[in-house]
Amino acid sequence: MLRGEGADPWLDEKRLLPGQEWRPEIEAAVRHTEIVLVCISSASITKEGYVQKGIRIALDVADEKPEGTIFIVPVRLDSCQVPARLLRWQGVDLFDPSGFGRLLEALRVRAQHNIALISNVSSLFSLDVPAAQR
Repeated sequence: MLRGEGADPWLDEKRLLPGQEWRPEIEAAVRHTEIVLVCISSASITKEGYVQKGIRIALDVADEKPEGTIFIVPVRLDSCQVPARLLRWQGVDLFDPSGFGRLLEALRVRAQHNIALISNVSSLFSLDVPAAQR
């Protein structure tokens, strides 16, 4: 679904190769991504181990982001309880008919924010370059 909207989602089950160490690969992916969708369901919130470690990695990186940045989006796949450590972020329910549209809206806002940042950095950089070197 997201690929059809132009996104390039990173999913460990698809991107990790046999024999790769999952933790450094997931940490690198989270650090280099624009947004993390934490998909939760009745089954996933009761799992121990890798799911919880993956959430912890995302939370650690989220703490490094400026306040107000859309970075973590809890995505409920069914009517389950959102874990307490994810409650500070507004989530989206994909089982709700309007859920996917709301998720796309968040992705677009994040993308627009990044375009604005790149534009601002480019403008600042061009101000520092002497006219003779432009």
